[in-house]
Amino acid sequence: MLARRQRDPLQSLQRRSQELKQQVDGLLFESQLKGALEASKRRDMYQRCIQLKQAIDENKNALQKLKKADEPAPVGNYYQKKEEEHNLLDKLTHQLQELAVSISRENVTETGALTEREEEENSAEEDEEEDDDDEESEESRGEDEEAEEEEEEKQEGGSHPEAASGEFIALGDFTAQQVGDLTFKKGEILCIIKKNSDGWWMAKNAKGNKGLVPKTYLEPYNKEEGQESSEEGSEEDTDLGAETAEGAEVKQRTDSHWSAVRKAISEQINTVDVLAAMGAIPAGFRPSTLFQLLEEGNQFRASYFLQPELTPSQLAFRDLMWDAKTGSIRSRLSRVSLILTLWSCKMIPLPGVSIQVLSRHVRLCLFDGSEVLSNIHTVRATWQPKKPQTWTFSPQVTGILPCLLDGDCFIRSNSSSPDLGILFELGISYIRNSTGERGELSCGWVFLKLFDATGIPIPAKTYKLFLNGGTPYEKGIEVDPSVSRRAHGSVFHQLMTMKRQPQLLVKLRSLNRRSRNTLSLLPETLIGSMCCVHLLIFYRQILGDVLLKDRMSLNSADLISNPVLATFPKLLEETDVMDALRSSWAEKESTLKRSEKGDRELLKAAFLLVYHDCALPLLHSALLPPSRWAEEETEAARWKGIADFLKQNQENEGALQVLLSPEGVHEPFDISEQTYDFLGERRKNLA
Repeated sequence: MLARRQRDPLQSLQRRSQELKQQVDGLLFESQLKGALEASKRRDMYQRCIQLKQAIDENKNALQKLKKADEPAPVGNYYQKKEEEHNLLDKLTHQLQELAVSISRENVTETGALTEREEEENSAEEDEEEDDDDEESEESRGEDEEAEEEEEEKQEGGSHPEAASGEFIALGDFTAQQVGDLTFKKGEILCIIKKNSDGWWMAKNAKGNKGLVPKTYLEPYNKEEGQESSEEGSEEDTDLGAETAEGAEVKQRTDSHWSAVRKAISEQINTVDVLAAMGAIPAGFRPSTLFQLLEEGNQFRASYFLQPELTPSQLAFRDLMWDAKTGSIRSRLSRVSLILTLWSCKMIPLPGVSIQVLSRHVRLCLFDGSEVLSNIHTVRATWQPKKPQTWTFSPQVTGILPCLLDGDCFIRSNSSSPDLGILFELGISYIRNSTGERGELSCGWVFLKLFDATGIPIPAKTYKLFLNGGTPYEKGIEVDPSVSRRAHGSVFHQLMTMKRQPQLLVKLRSLNRRSRNTLSLLPETLIGSMCCVHLLIFYRQILGDVLLKDRMSLNSADLISNPVLATFPKLLEETDVMDALRSSWAEKESTLKRSEKGDRELLKAAFLLVYHDCALPLLHSALLPPSRWAEEETEAARWKGIADFLKQNQENEGALQVLLSPEGVHEPFDISEQTYDFLGERRKNLA
């Protein structure tokens, strides 16, 4: 039997559009046939509308990304056909909108609780939804809240509110985010009147004030335990108590990583509370967890993971071995070896005018739900003043663009954890205008598991990841709670809420043979920028030559005189010097012949010369100010000094004249610039 020919990309999308059209037509026919629908049928229709709308959006996104070059064979009137498909999907979206509005109108009519004025407001609101207006006015939101409160009072029917859901104790302070919220303090007892499905409950305090409160701040109040329970709860973090409001157990963090950052975060929490109370930041922002781990020492820095690791016996290298056949280090496969591309971040809440943002960035690492298993890699984002809530990245950095902006990242890990995944934390570095205080905040985080329940790797594709608020050790916190609290009111509130949720767009890419062979020369666990891979491999090859091939005795642990091995890891923390080395090597490589590029030993010798001419002097130049994160003036001064140095090198065909010039100023010589202590620098075995 002949194999069935695979459909062309555009043809596949056209077929999918026809399938969606049939489903929408069937839904419209079903609604007309049954006339007035029961409440359960309407809920089912709502859900089907949401699912179809999501499917249509996915098809539309795929259509927009499709290019004529993707077609294996020429397609006549290609762009006209794409436009026709786009128009069809827009028409289906409009039909779903009209159907959902009509079903929503039936829901309102059945309650019989709306006045004529409220019906007019709902009609105006429906018109806005038909126009796909993403903005919801504060006035209409306030009126919706009043209508909800009126209906809730009717549903109570004069009964005691405590009979509805009982009493709960507050695990932390909460400040009202908008009209209709209820402010409360830690330890306060609240009577829950109604539990909404969106996680915002209607509560009443001791003074009789009512309002919406987040359920994640509450836990059931045990009257028998009384004050003892309150005191025990006060010693725990807001969202790390013994159990949540729904009774799901949350394990208290006991690992070393959490204990290391918990103290630092608790010291900053007062500042964050002040900023949140001022309205300067959303309620879900927290001090950055990954930034605190980086500040604790070098355990989570790339320079640490680049070093060789010893076996448990401490007698041999675990991830650095010599291949006598090839005359180089042996390649090593990892359980995880892939390329990740950061595309964009959307709908990231804006901080208030009282703080100035110095840097927007994403920090990522390998994570198993409790332990950080790799270095923490940082990629800086860019943004446009017209779209401040959208962050973008620069995949495939070439030329003079800084590697700090490189959105293409390689990821390697040999961890056997079934819960292994990538932890992303979006962050901002800021300075308070009033006090000059600097800090680092998390704008949300998300965890992408790399294996499913059966241990099979997740597919290589684009993922839209919705962000969580709080820290990676907190559950159920929203980045901006005001966005989703009205999601249950209407199907289009749900659709619009999904669009307004903070999200991160990433793409996992599988490796071809060349990329797999290249990355296999790196350590088993490491995350870094793709634009620097070739430089890291030079370092690993030189490391293999010195430690495995040229060492007089493999039993010797003496200090080794080698400036490259002694200083290269510092470039991973001073990325502008790494950029200078990358630029200088690209210029040198462009002068080599094809036969020379195939000679491994010649390339290593040329690289060593470039390194001594470029990176080594810059690392110890007193003319460059010390590297400081997110300080624009310092970064600009360093860039200017590096550019001037490279220009002089190019004019003088090397750094010797610059180094011997009386104008050159360098730090006092230290023996650590020349000596490599592999026992002191090697990575500890955690097995």
